[in-house]
This record gives sequence, structure tokens and C-alpha cells, in this order.
Amino acid sequence: MSDGDVVAVGGDMSPGLVLQAYRKGMFPMYMPDGHLGWWSPVERAVLPLEGLHVSRSLRKSVRRYLITIDEDFEEVIRGCADLQLEGGWITEDFISTYTELHRLGWAHSVEIWDTDGALVGGLYGVNIGGLFAGESMFHWARDASKVALFHLTVVMSSGEGGLVDVQWQTPHLESLGARVIGRDQYLSDLPEYL
Repeated sequence: MSDGDVVAVGGDMSPGLVLQAYRKGMFPMYMPDGHLGWWSPVERAVLPLEGLHVSRSLRKSVRRYLITIDEDFEEVIRGCADLQLEGGWITEDFISTYTELHRLGWAHSVEIWDTDGALVGGLYGVNIGGLFAGESMFHWARDASKVALFHLTVVMSSGEGGLVDVQWQTPHLESLGARVIGRDQYLSDLPEYL
């Protein structure tokens, strides 16, 4: 994160405002001082659908789990919130807003279940047209979040294509094929995906 990543401060977490922000290349997240920030990273990271790196171990992991979509959205977002460090940004108002976006058909989850039927990983985000704005993912079992991301790209690839916005580059995401395109390129490409 850099100082230039925050482009606005304030507002609320109403579903309409949140959707409008995604359409303009922003997403909400609380700042360290507790204010609601609207972020548009200068170094924006994306995962092109054709760019996912699938290792041999990930291929094995895909066969180990049961994968569902939108079966337990609230548990997935709560799983993501549980892993946040002190000062984490997934608060009850985020859970409420994104759960409402899910009810309205805009937010989606990918759930990963073990053979005993326990939720062991997943991800959630907002889908507008061919854009999936990934918000967070978690895993309580090996490779579960990677399997969720793999399945998301498979489902999106079966449509008319698209792009997964992963917001910021991390070593984990880079190992899966995410790349930095920068804010200007992201904002230029965004209308094509929306």
C-alpha cells in the first residue's frame, strides 16, 4: 500500500455506493485511523483468467476438496474476517453490506469443503459484468484458498472471459500468476470488463 492508494475518505457502506465505487475502480476499506477510505491502488494487481499458474500440487489439491459457489456466503466472509490481524478491515458493517450485495446478486463466494463437510477455505468478491473484484480469501486447510481462486477462474473462463482484480500484489498472488498493471491501465481497461 502507498499513500496515493486512498482516493476518497468518508461516506457510508450502502450497497449502492459500494457498487458505484467498484464501477469507478475503487473499493472500500477502513484506514488505520478508523475512517472509511475508498482505495484505488497506484500499483493495481490483477489476475488475467488465462494467466493463472496451476502447479502440480494445486492440481492434486483441486481433486481433494468439494467446491461450491454461493452456498454459504456469510460463513466465507466471516472466515476471511477471522484471519484479519488487529485493526482488520472486515467489520460487521462490511459483513452486512456484502451479505446484502450477495442477496441482490452482486457479491459471490466460492466455498471449499473437506471430505467431512467442513468449510476449510474460500473467497468472496463483487462481480460486475466480466470483472470479479476479489475482496478476501482464507484457508484452514492446505491450498484451500488457491483451489477457490482456481475454481473462480475456471467458472469465469467458461463465460465470455473477464478479469480478477486482486487489488494489491503479494508474493502468494504473484506465484499464482497475478501481475501489476497499475492504476492508470486498470482504469483504462475497466469499461471493457464492466
